[in-house]
Amino acid sequence: QVQLVESGGGSVQAGGSLRLSCVASRDLTGIKYMGWFRQAPGKEREGVAGIHRGSGSTSYPDSVKGRFTISQDNAKNTMYLQMNSLKPEDTAMYYCAACSRLVCGLWVASFGYWGQGTQVTVSS
Repeated sequence: QVQLVESGGGSVQAGGSLRLSCVASRDLTGIKYMGWFRQAPGKEREGVAGIHRGSGSTSYPDSVKGRFTISQDNAKNTMYLQMNSLKPEDTAMYYCAACSRLVCGLWVASFGYWGQGTQVTVSS
């Protein structure tokens, strides 16, 4: 089992920045892929950033590409999401997640471990 705890959410004005952190309760041996998701009220949960723990390769949807950056610090069992140029449509609960399956990707069903979420609110 892996417990994930997010932090760093808050309220910012459009154009501002936030950095989210996700700390794991143990080392991430066996976890191949980590991701950040978000869910706004009335909408489905969507992936906004993913990272392969071994290679460090990353993926983003077009909606956040160039504005969000995912990174990891394996020594600290921590993952980050740097969010710049925030827009009101980025307002959502943000979750970190970990995948230990054979096939991992930035879709909800591939992740077996989830944090409780941290709220991000962007005002215009």
